[in-house]
Amino acid sequence: MEFKTIAVLGRDEDPRVAEPMLLLAEHLAQAGIDVIADSAENFDLPARQVTETGFARQADLIIAIGGDGTMLHAARLAFDRNVPLLGVNRGRLGFLADITPAEMLHSVDQVLAGDYTREARQLLVAERIRDGKIQAHAMALNDVVLQRRETGRMVDFETRIAGRFVNAHSGDGLIVATPTGSTAYALSCGGPIIEPSLNAVVLVPICPHTLSDRPIVVPATLEIEIRVLERMDTKAEVTVDGHTLGDFTPDDRLLVRDAGSRVTLIHPPGYDYFEILRSKLHWGRDSRRRGGSDEVPES
Repeated sequence: MEFKTIAVLGRDEDPRVAEPMLLLAEHLAQAGIDVIADSAENFDLPARQVTETGFARQADLIIAIGGDGTMLHAARLAFDRNVPLLGVNRGRLGFLADITPAEMLHSVDQVLAGDYTREARQLLVAERIRDGKIQAHAMALNDVVLQRRETGRMVDFETRIAGRFVNAHSGDGLIVATPTGSTAYALSCGGPIIEPSLNAVVLVPICPHTLSDRPIVVPATLEIEIRVLERMDTKAEVTVDGHTLGDFTPDDRLLVRDAGSRVTLIHPPGYDYFEILRSKLHWGRDSRRRGGSDEVPES
């Protein structure tokens, strides 16, 4: 696929992001690419000014510079038209935005030359239902989270999978994560890492009151239903990729299922998911050595 119009996206108020955005926009413009951005007027970016909502209609590719939060934001812009995404990491971990600033121009040139791979990442759709009507809905690349709000009290809730009762839970909430989201909030709560090509979701309890309440991996084809149970002073909310879907009460049902569509990520040559895991999670480092080591022990 030829990329004739490329959108450059990032938090330009951050100098660590603004500098590579400017460098990239200049490089693309010199290559004859039609560069668009929503911040072109803010710091003389050599790009055509377009609102973010117009990115998906006009761009053949979105290049997001920042952390995984920026990639999630770019994914929300690209949902409807499946515009592919390329990520340059200026955040802390960068499981989604995998290109380093030092590699940026070379990697982009490889992509422009057609030397890249495409990867489809699963999406979830979450619906908050009351009285049989959808009150709110959103798409998730990472996760859908039920969590307690403005209270130190636990949340009591129950889950059903494909209409079958699974468990009644007490704790701080529940994460329903895609394979992409398995390395985000779900991982910090003890969930497993799921290889991105698997069509699965993981349900991860947040600080469960019962220690036997463990994460469970199920096929993404099964619909998940969550209800909050009546409890004094219970306050809960639902967030989707970090954005609120609203308060969640015992009168509501939360339905989570596979969205039936995917987000396409672009990777330059040499992309290796397991190498990213080794790098970001510091696998293979000998913590006994002073200062640590990046070497992987010989097998």
